[in-house]
Amino acid sequence: MIQGTSSDAGKSFIATAFCRIFSNMGYKVCPFKSQNMSNNSCVTKSGLEMGRAQGVQAEAARAEPEAYMNPILLKPRKDTSSEIVLMGRVYDAPCDKNYYRFFTMSKGIETVREALSLIDEKYDVMVCEGAGSPAEVNLNSAEIVNMRVANEADIPVLLVADVDRGGAIASVVGTLELLGRDRERVKGVIFNKFRGDISLFEDAVKFTEEKTGVKVVGVMPWLEDAIIEGEDILSLNWHRGAAASAVSGKLRIGVVKFPRVSNHTDIEAFRFEDDVDIVDLTSPSRVSGLDAVLLPGTKSTVLDMKYLLDSGLAEAVRNFYKEGGTVYGLCGGYQMLGEKIDDSFFRDNESIPEIEGLGLLPAVTVFGDQKTTVRSSGHTLHPSFAERIPVEGYQIHFGETRMTGAAVGFAPLFELDGKSDGIADSELRAAGSYLHNAFHNDLFRSAWLNLLRKRRGLPERPPVSTFDAREEAYEALAAETLKHLDVDYVIRLMGLPAERAGCGEM
Repeated sequence: MIQGTSSDAGKSFIATAFCRIFSNMGYKVCPFKSQNMSNNSCVTKSGLEMGRAQGVQAEAARAEPEAYMNPILLKPRKDTSSEIVLMGRVYDAPCDKNYYRFFTMSKGIETVREALSLIDEKYDVMVCEGAGSPAEVNLNSAEIVNMRVANEADIPVLLVADVDRGGAIASVVGTLELLGRDRERVKGVIFNKFRGDISLFEDAVKFTEEKTGVKVVGVMPWLEDAIIEGEDILSLNWHRGAAASAVSGKLRIGVVKFPRVSNHTDIEAFRFEDDVDIVDLTSPSRVSGLDAVLLPGTKSTVLDMKYLLDSGLAEAVRNFYKEGGTVYGLCGGYQMLGEKIDDSFFRDNESIPEIEGLGLLPAVTVFGDQKTTVRSSGHTLHPSFAERIPVEGYQIHFGETRMTGAAVGFAPLFELDGKSDGIADSELRAAGSYLHNAFHNDLFRSAWLNLLRKRRGLPERPPVSTFDAREEAYEALAAETLKHLDVDYVIRLMGLPAERAGCGEM
């Protein structure tokens, strides 16, 4: 089990590395995180929802994502409540101040045990991830994601600390001091995200081992080239380009950083395009000089639409479009592109029954009780594409969007599962769809980018294979982990066959 001294210490990163290492060793590997709090999710083949981080880890493990890999997913609605997704389906109970007192002590831990039993039957190795810190003493009596799970599964723990933020040694020592009897489960420490000459950290390693009596398994360097999707808002990796000056020969795409952004991993595919810079779009002044604006998904379309209006970004995006710019909306961003968002039954928020949209698409979205979670596949439908381009991804949304009567010159963007989805204008400058991972389809992403390149007078480029790029990233991460961590020690710690050891020379 990988636990951390804090959020964003690198638990998901290290867990992903071990998933690929053990898969390369020939084991059937299952990633597991009992409870995830994130608005980044994905959909399994059977239409169940789970945390995106475990979906990524499953890919690294060469396993099909299953809901039991993340049996409890909490999707924050606001600071004091979340939607509960239990074994892939919305659970009709509030996640509020009473959650830890009641749910975790009954239904929650029962679900965790059910998931662990399934994993024990189906897999050789489990790579388990904790959440936040195991030293949150105010939550420990009812937590079901850190030491409670380690004890249920009877597994050793590696503790990860973030060197880049500073205070890593103190965070390790302090965490161990607060663990009480559970300290015995911690069999190793990993210092993560070290920049510079690792030899300069040798004294810190020696001090930590002498002070705590726990082995330092290794020091992981800061890895620029291992592009692995982040779990939550703390791990956002969008910002690559400066907003002030456009770089000749590069496309500049602004991504609105909503307060309630969800499934921001939709944008990750652009990181593999050498001529694309992603810019955090946080104010109207940053719209200038962009080639396109992307509106990602959100956990509350209504409240984040209000953010667009109040911040002045809505008017800036409208003007950007009027002046020839391109705007694309993903899921909640797609809903915002329409004329109006109707939440009369307060399914999306608790205070605003109706709000104006950007008005770039002739559409209205109405929120109801039905939540759509499905994997989808199909092809482009819009006449801007010379030929039909196959696409696949997933849908996770409340609300239904329909064209209004003023839809002249507009057409559906995709055909998904035999039905039309999305809307776009005749030039494909205003477009949106419910399809998450649309831009992870290499041919579609390439065609869309080539439209932007053509408008800028830039040469077209062939598609980039994101599958190959992700595979290279997983292998690079595994190689760096084998180089810098004592993986043989971990193998022995897990009680795996002795002949598997020595994998550091693979």
